[in-house]
Amino acid sequence: MVRTFQPRFDELPDTVPVFPLTGALLLPGGRLPLNIFEPRYLSMVEDALAAGRLMAMVQPRGDEAETQEATPALYDVGCLGRIISFEETPDGRLLITLLGLNRCRLGEELPLTRGYRRVRADYAPYPRDLDDTAPVDINRDKLFAALKPFAAGHGLSFNWDIMREVETRPLITSLAMACPFEPREKQALLEAETPQARAELMLALLEMGAIGATAGGGARQ
Repeated sequence: MVRTFQPRFDELPDTVPVFPLTGALLLPGGRLPLNIFEPRYLSMVEDALAAGRLMAMVQPRGDEAETQEATPALYDVGCLGRIISFEETPDGRLLITLLGLNRCRLGEELPLTRGYRRVRADYAPYPRDLDDTAPVDINRDKLFAALKPFAAGHGLSFNWDIMREVETRPLITSLAMACPFEPREKQALLEAETPQARAELMLALLEMGAIGATAGGGARQ
């Protein structure tokens, strides 16, 4: 599918601002709403809006996610996104939506700009992320059979009739981003080699989570 405003692979920027956020998963083709209120990230979004509307989401690594450090260590892989909508609020926040474009490996970190972080981005390991035509084949009955107890155990509410009408690939992307998996699990989903591999991993995570929710009354070990 050709998108008017989407950059080509060879147009992706060498240097990208990064928004470190534990538990936030942005996947190619997925849409991530964000509530921006910290001054440094307001500056980052303002600069992105003025220059291509591009920024990358990445998770802080391991125990660093629990610290209050301004520059925690980051996972090696993030996802470049494009701001496709934004809204200003009366109290000075920005509500934005990111469309996931392409995963990237994080390279050299550059000096801070207006308080936010920037890195060199390497997209070479993920040359097919912009192609949304690769099929995903998974047993949907098995998927929903695992998802229903997982959702019940984690207090999630889905419109099951609508979900059954969604094509498999965007359904997997949306569920992977929305489900409350652990940060390491979300990172594994991000780094899955192909959309098919991601679907199979997510099904395994749902099955394990459903078993845990049933055995522990919704608590995950």
